[in-house]
Amino acid sequence: MIYYWLHMFYIYIGSRMFWKKIKPSADLTKTRRVNILDCESLKYMANSKYFYYMDLIRYEVVFRSDLYDNTVRKGMFGVLASQKIIYKKPLKMLKTFDITLKLEGSDDKWVYHRQIFTQNGQICAVGFTKAGFWKNKNVQDMEDILRQSDPEHEPKTPSTEILSMFENDYETLKNSKA
Repeated sequence: MIYYWLHMFYIYIGSRMFWKKIKPSADLTKTRRVNILDCESLKYMANSKYFYYMDLIRYEVVFRSDLYDNTVRKGMFGVLASQKIIYKKPLKMLKTFDITLKLEGSDDKWVYHRQIFTQNGQICAVGFTKAGFWKNKNVQDMEDILRQSDPEHEPKTPSTEILSMFENDYETLKNSKA
């Protein structure tokens, strides 16, 4: 967990002081290396680490764009409502890989992202996230936040494919028993 927070601190400092600003709707690609701490015993990146890298790139967009000033500084905090991942091929230890974050669209409450993991030009995994911002126990208006963070923002409706991935999440929770 310490490694996670150190990495998050590095991204915050780099984003706020050294790296150029980006728009919240911009695609962002980062090249990373699968290190020894990311791997399971078979020399491939552990499945849990995909979610770790998905978090880091989402927060980098928040820190590098005006989203930070229009949300966190105003007392809102980011929530991850749901995430899904489809694995195709494992990422190999000590090899570099790219992760690309793409904005799939948003509605009044949530923003939807696609995160693509590639290594040697091949897609290894694709992750999908549904996220928002909360304040005073309420989900905030995502379209309003995006407009404040980027005056040139044009609303993009998420595809039916993306929406259908997340449509039964609440029912699954409601029907689950401890």
